Amino acid sequence: MAINQNSDFLFLFEAIQCNPNGDPDQENKPRMDYDTSTNLVTDVRIKRYIRDFLKQSGHEIFVDMESDAKVKMDDKLKAVLIRLWEDDTKIEALIDDDQLFAEYLNIKKETAEATVKGMVSKTPLNKEVNKAVLAGLVRNNFSDIRMFGSAFAVDGFNKAYTGPIQLNWGYSLNKVHLMESDTISSIMNDDNSTFGKDYRVKYSLIAFHGTINQAAAAKTGLTETDVQDFRDAIWQSLSANPTRSKLNQYPKLYLEIVYNDGHYNGHFGDLRGLIKAKEADGKKSEEVRSLNDLTLDLSALIELTKTQQGAGKPIKEVIIKHSSELANLFD
Repeated sequence: MAINQNSDFLFLFEAIQCNPNGDPDQENKPRMDYDTSTNLVTDVRIKRYIRDFLKQSGHEIFVDMESDAKVKMDDKLKAVLIRLWEDDTKIEALIDDDQLFAEYLNIKKETAEATVKGMVSKTPLNKEVNKAVLAGLVRNNFSDIRMFGSAFAVDGFNKAYTGPIQLNWGYSLNKVHLMESDTISSIMNDDNSTFGKDYRVKYSLIAFHGTINQAAAAKTGLTETDVQDFRDAIWQSLSANPTRSKLNQYPKLYLEIVYNDGHYNGHFGDLRGLIKAKEADGKKSEEVRSLNDLTLDLSALIELTKTQQGAGKPIKEVIIKHSSELANLFD
């Protein structure tokens, strides 16, 4: 059953001497707003971490490679349908309608390739069967689509799913300075590679604001189990699959406000506006190398969660994960 409440969440993680999100238009340097010395990380980067973690944990992911190679969306969907062709029981469970399943059996050809060719077409053999199969795949198979949505621009399967879980771009709470190395590294760009300098941040404390929306969840079938999987994945995925440029990224805080009925996403605005970070006494911004070199003020956020929670108030419950360094702030 799909979730029946709305949430806003805040996610903080630190990046130490690494490249949280390279900008291909800037020699793969860490993404920066140079006017404010702010380090930026896209929502796509975080979703990729989460998808990779879900896949490692045994979930079927749609936005993924096929046979260790990058593929277009239509080729990915064709590969999924070809695998399903061999098992009518799985197709029946996806369609979940006796009449439509019978219609699927009527259009099923002697080979998987022929069947899929008839389905993935500008003039599909049966549009209603296609709709039921896609809805079943999202509902039963693709946890990443249930979370983040997708626009299926595939012949015979054109449909846009708005993701119930959305994040905006993250930005650093501290001024960030880059390390410029003389090391030359290979930068992979699709089917070729180039060589460039290895740029990294000295230290960045990055904050994301996101939402979990019940109306969109009704369309993709996002369940409470899916939301729990998301919470686990966003917390663990950063360090679960480290690469050379992404090593030394660690979660610091996940705080989710679950709203009572009648309250919607954004009720308190962007939660990042309720927290502040500044250099600890005697430190210059270019000298910051760890969380201990910053003073993090969460008092406004904590006060809000205490005073606005309960019957007749906006907040139903608050879900918190935090690192050991922040334990004293939540006692």
